[in-house]
Amino acid sequence: MSHAPPPTHPDHPHPGPLRIGYVPEHFSVPLHFLQQKILPLIHSPPLAIELIPFPSGTGAMISSISTHSIDVAVGLTEGWIAGLAQGKNFYRIIGSYVDSPLRWAISTGRGRESELLDAQGRLQLKGKRLGVSRIGSGSYVMGYVLAEREGWLDTTTTTTTTTTSNNNPPFDFVVLNDFKGLRDGVNSRAADAFMWEYYTTKKYYTSPPELSQIGELPTPWPSWHIVCQSSLLPSPPDPLTPRHPDPDPRVPLFLTHLNSAIEHFNKHSKEVVDFIVNSQDMHYSREDAEAWLKEVKFVQDTRKVKKEVVRSCVDTLRGAGVVPVVDGAQGGVKTDEMFVPVTW
Repeated sequence: MSHAPPPTHPDHPHPGPLRIGYVPEHFSVPLHFLQQKILPLIHSPPLAIELIPFPSGTGAMISSISTHSIDVAVGLTEGWIAGLAQGKNFYRIIGSYVDSPLRWAISTGRGRESELLDAQGRLQLKGKRLGVSRIGSGSYVMGYVLAEREGWLDTTTTTTTTTTSNNNPPFDFVVLNDFKGLRDGVNSRAADAFMWEYYTTKKYYTSPPELSQIGELPTPWPSWHIVCQSSLLPSPPDPLTPRHPDPDPRVPLFLTHLNSAIEHFNKHSKEVVDFIVNSQDMHYSREDAEAWLKEVKFVQDTRKVKKEVVRSCVDTLRGAGVVPVVDGAQGGVKTDEMFVPVTW
């Protein structure tokens, strides 16, 4: 019995896999379940996917979307939204992924806590060197969110009708490329601190200790969303935005089947933990995997994106001076145009 060929798109004239960028951490388990457990059972129409890991995170995926190296990506909410508001017009949010916040651990090198905490345990990071994977990444954007929480933003900002610029950034940002580079950086004193997901960082506080935790910051919004390069989405009202008039039929298939993978994830806790512990790409203890599983909440329907979440994130980033004051200024995507519903 022959099966129908995979769906095609004018930008992809030959049937091929949908290229999906992801961060190779515990949050990626539903994507692996999709590839290994759900899609092999789907024949009409079939959908092939290629999972492409990005250890450096959301900022690196944005760069790859811009060069059409990947089609879809699953990354941090604040990274996607900051990029859109700053004028990266070549992708759009198409779905949600994780409904719970992300726990950002604030770390420094082993034995350096006393340099960065006062006698009452308060952070003393203003003006220090904050390591980030790259400018515009989640670790960079959350630095500004941290600065806003701590009251470290320059109150003498220069405000125009289009943008707010900090005369004195709260940190000296140091680009260290990836998680290992960040860990090495705080121990070599190239940086004083950095922020990364808590459970990914946790094991480096013990056995043997490589890092010291000096704080924590949860995101004030759901942590992960899904984006797609604009060329695969329906033509927009704005003729200057490069999208093809025929949307890619693989995109809705991907979201639909990802819902099934998340349902499988929710029903098979032991299988999830076993997958994480045995994965060559993830390095978590069984105890940490089980603790994370109790905290995380994936969405029930990936096609649904709450507009209030996008607006709240934009408002926070605007208050932190990360994005322009005026919606859509400096070539940025307007808040209500960041999300494209997948209805085809």
